[in-house]
This record gives sequence, structure tokens and C-alpha cells, in this order.
Amino acid sequence: MAGSEPVTSPDQHKPGHRKAGQIGAVLSALALLAMICGNHEGRVEDLWLIGLAALLLIIVIGDIVLRRSGLRS
Repeated sequence: MAGSEPVTSPDQHKPGHRKAGQIGAVLSALALLAMICGNHEGRVEDLWLIGLAALLLIIVIGDIVLRRSGLRS
């Protein structure tokens, strides 16, 4: 029935809000870094907060680089 056209769902045709997602990820990373100033005694929590914030920022930067180089649509 579809012939040579790929079969996709209707959700794949909706335009996404890429900028809103990137802004949300950066704000979330900033919120995680703000949580370092807390009343906890151990440093394990700090390492998790910094690690998760860095992971979010790496994902956003990777997305920007891949879109600029044309490897991602």
C-alpha cells in the first residue's frame, strides 16, 4: 500500500520544539548546579549533580554541532 514511501506515524510529522527543549535542558542544568549550595555534608551528591548537569550540556552541545554539520535533521 505504501509502495516506496517509508511508513511513519502521525507524531513523526509534527514539528518539534527543538529550541524549547534546549532551553529547558540548560535551565535544568543550572538548577542542578544551584542545588550544590545545600546543607548536605557528603560530596557524592555534588558529584552526581555536576555529572548530570554536564551530561545535559553535552547533549545540547552535541545536538547543536550535529545540526550545524548537517548530520542531523
